[in-house]
Amino acid sequence: MLKRDLLVNPEIKKEAGLLKSRFQLVNIARGEIGVREKTGRNDGLRVETYLSVVGLKKGQPYCAGFISWVYKQAGFLVPKSGWSPALFPSSRLAWSALQGNLIAVYFPKLKRIAHVGLIERLDGDWCVSIEGNTNLQGSNEGDGVYRKRRHLKTIYRIADWVK
Repeated sequence: MLKRDLLVNPEIKKEAGLLKSRFQLVNIARGEIGVREKTGRNDGLRVETYLSVVGLKKGQPYCAGFISWVYKQAGFLVPKSGWSPALFPSSRLAWSALQGNLIAVYFPKLKRIAHVGLIERLDGDWCVSIEGNTNLQGSNEGDGVYRKRRHLKTIYRIADWVK
């Protein structure tokens, strides 16, 4: 197959576009690693920017707002929600973890998905993600944007919004 054939084949062009979108999402999220709350109360200029994308005010949890902001920066209209469970509708669930997909963290105490992150890459049985409103311990109420390493067995659901 010639290089020009690859460029005009619609299926290959579509796959190339999806890969580019996934790469762009991850790069945008990477640029936010290190953002920290101003006073530890879900506040600060950057955190409030994430919240504003989903219509929430200062002080609200922002993990889903962070994800929605990343997708918006990459030109996506959806997902757009401040409620992490809403980012995992059955129509978007995926069986495999791909770069740019979302991971759901289930909290038994709350009996629901209570945190979301964006897959940066896989590393064997581990998922490296970028997450807002977390901390070094992986809390759903943290103090900033961090790169996290989670075992694949601990991931409750995966959603693909790049399809």
